[in-house]
Amino acid sequence: MPWKESRILDQRLQFLSSYRKEEMTVADLCRAYGISRPTAYRWINRYNETGPEGLVDRSRRPHTCSHATLEPLENAILVLRAKHPSWGARKLKARLEMLQPDVVWPAASTFGNILSRAGLTSPQRKRKRTTPCSEPFSLVTGPNQLWCMDFKGYFATGDGKRCDPFTITDAHSRYLIRCQIVSRMDLSQVRAICEAAMREYGMPAWIRTDNGAPFAGTGLLGLSKLSLGWMKLGIVHERIQAGRPQQNGRHERMHRTLKEDTTNPPASSLRAQQSRFDNFRYVFNNERPHEGLNNQVPASLYIPSSIRLPRKLPEFTYPKGLLLRRVNNSGDISWHKNRVFISEVFRFEELGVELITPGFYKVFFREMEIGEFNSEELRFRAARRVV
Repeated sequence: MPWKESRILDQRLQFLSSYRKEEMTVADLCRAYGISRPTAYRWINRYNETGPEGLVDRSRRPHTCSHATLEPLENAILVLRAKHPSWGARKLKARLEMLQPDVVWPAASTFGNILSRAGLTSPQRKRKRTTPCSEPFSLVTGPNQLWCMDFKGYFATGDGKRCDPFTITDAHSRYLIRCQIVSRMDLSQVRAICEAAMREYGMPAWIRTDNGAPFAGTGLLGLSKLSLGWMKLGIVHERIQAGRPQQNGRHERMHRTLKEDTTNPPASSLRAQQSRFDNFRYVFNNERPHEGLNNQVPASLYIPSSIRLPRKLPEFTYPKGLLLRRVNNSGDISWHKNRVFISEVFRFEELGVELITPGFYKVFFREMEIGEFNSEELRFRAARRVV
């Protein structure tokens, strides 16, 4: 019969006594005492090594415990968390591994337990997941292929002043190129910030924005003076669908982090708030590990563009055979002593008119077809999409 807990030591001694007297084979002894052969030989070996003391159960407590994190490591975790209150366990672990690669840091779950014991965690609110946009993100394979830009959304600083941050990120590396407060969300300020960014970092191939001003207009093809300027530089402007901010999801995620780290509560003044934004930009680019980048920092992946912003816009020459017309202040072009209204967004710009069939014409702004008209109605019809 199996050994019982209350007589376990006596049973082992009887087993060893029978074994040493060679009264039975080991197999028969195992059947008689209800134990396995490996167990039998384990107690035989222990008895031979240390005598009767070897038959006493040994403590099952491990000599070292992986859960008992050394105090210096725990202190380092809490110090970094105090510096970055919004960082979770995985981000803290990734950053400490960057700072001290020779140290064997515990698992992220242990980081979480340390934060929990210190009262630094709260139940995570479940966020509704949305299907991510596949384009152009699926095509972005390097820096400066796509810049994303938007306004963060206004809030008031401690002195009651309205704060409107304008932000630009590189979609591939998540590098935060600009985070700057504007006094007005208009063409002049946004254009100035974009030009300064392009002078510093070069030009992107694409720019992605929402459909608000000054990025887009309510007129022809949703174009604006700002987007026309980008077109002249050879930059493709892509606008997300109305009501689909997730199509600019990487940029929106940065905004969420920006809000958590710099506006709870807001700074006392616009100057103090801009200082927070500047510090956030440095940390976001150079210190904060990004899980979507395999816990690398954006600065490790971003390099400036080789396409530099020209001091002067290059002249554009339309192909031979096109008739050239300059748009007047009202948005019209002249056509055989008549006028055809195109759009005020093209004021003072030169357009190319191509004869397709007798009386039927297509209109181009540089390489882009913007619409068509016929010589009888003299009514311009916008193209369905930008080509």
